Amino acid sequence: MTKPSCLLFILMAVGGTGRPAPAQAGPSYIPQRVYHSGDKTFTDFETMLAELARADVVFVGEQHDDFSTHRLERAILEGVARRRGSVTLALEMFERDAQPSLDDYLAGRMSEPEFLKASRPWPNYATDYRPLVEFARAHKWRVVAGNVPRRYASQVSKGGLESLEALPEAERRLIARQLSCPLDDYFKRFAETMRSHPGAGGQSPEKEPEGETRARTERFYQAQCVKDETMAESIASAFAEAAPPQPLIVHYNGAFHSDYGLGTASRTRRRLPQAQVKVVSIVPVDNLDQVKAEGYRNQGDYLIFALKTPNPHHISK
Repeated sequence: MTKPSCLLFILMAVGGTGRPAPAQAGPSYIPQRVYHSGDKTFTDFETMLAELARADVVFVGEQHDDFSTHRLERAILEGVARRRGSVTLALEMFERDAQPSLDDYLAGRMSEPEFLKASRPWPNYATDYRPLVEFARAHKWRVVAGNVPRRYASQVSKGGLESLEALPEAERRLIARQLSCPLDDYFKRFAETMRSHPGAGGQSPEKEPEGETRARTERFYQAQCVKDETMAESIASAFAEAAPPQPLIVHYNGAFHSDYGLGTASRTRRRLPQAQVKVVSIVPVDNLDQVKAEGYRNQGDYLIFALKTPNPHHISK
């Protein structure tokens, strides 16, 4: 099973993309197989799109460095656009304080180079996320920069949630008001993943004192919760502020944030209890003919097994 890649980015700085690449044309066929967890059967891409288009919020969980995944993300956006005229695109990949620059760019008040300079896009923005933003721009859709600014997640990972209490109001507004971080099944998954990462000061978890490992893991988990809560609040706000007809909100994030309906997905459901929320998880695999869905069955309402294709343009964070 592919390891969640989003955890690697909790504390890493994000640089610019350089000169933007042209927006991709409509994607050609991407080898994939779609599994419907509810029916425990394989289905087809268009049938999945028809159901997603009837939802209120759709989470699409990705592995950040897989090229096929990003082409499928564009295909999903195109597919729901054919069935639902009103759509809001929401992205983990932009932080809340980039929203004014994003709005100005979408409205034509800012050039793309100015927008990129002001918004701190991910290094692979030009190849992987620009096609989504440009598709939304062409359709005059709203795009939500939903994530917490990275500096606050880093602050929590070092000092815990209480470190946010002294922030001035202008900065506190960039973070979700309601922060819940129980040590539940989500924490168990997070802690298991963290065990494979280096400890403080480069130590391996095995050589780190047990109490220090636990404390460090909990602080990193709190930083993860801050990201989830802030993205969920951003989605709920976009849902509440939308003018009729209610748009479908499609949120793209690292798969760990929404797999098994946990993370950002569960925090969105808490804020929008009446909303119909669907979770899609894209799983890169080496061989589509040998896919066994049983090990992934509860990961999402739909699983898209995509033929793994490393991104030739990917820049490691």
